[in-house]
Amino acid sequence: MNSGVPPLALAPGMPRDADGPVFNAPWEAQAFAMTLALHERGLFTWVEWAEVLAAQIAAAQAAGDPDTGNTYYRHWLAALESLVARKGASSEDELVRYRHAWDHAADRTPHGRPIELRGEDFS
Repeated sequence: MNSGVPPLALAPGMPRDADGPVFNAPWEAQAFAMTLALHERGLFTWVEWAEVLAAQIAAAQAAGDPDTGNTYYRHWLAALESLVARKGASSEDELVRYRHAWDHAADRTPHGRPIELRGEDFS
């Protein structure tokens, strides 16, 4: 389903330097990579992705996001979750369940250590 348009060309506003995207935290790079992987697997087109991301950013700005760039990947992740649910690859409930599990796992994980999900994180 590759549209022939480079993915980065369809992500205006993405924090980047001369070498490409700039990530402030590992989760931002992971969200970026998941988006590329899901596109490559044909879950959505780049046009669909650009529309969903633009709508997410516009909604955040309308709700008062100052658009300083530090929330860009939060919008990216919210757009990805929305598109994944819309395409039926996951449900909103399942995404919320995993978000809560990750929060629980992060709370019990010492700073600097990898976060690992356990069955108890889903309780």
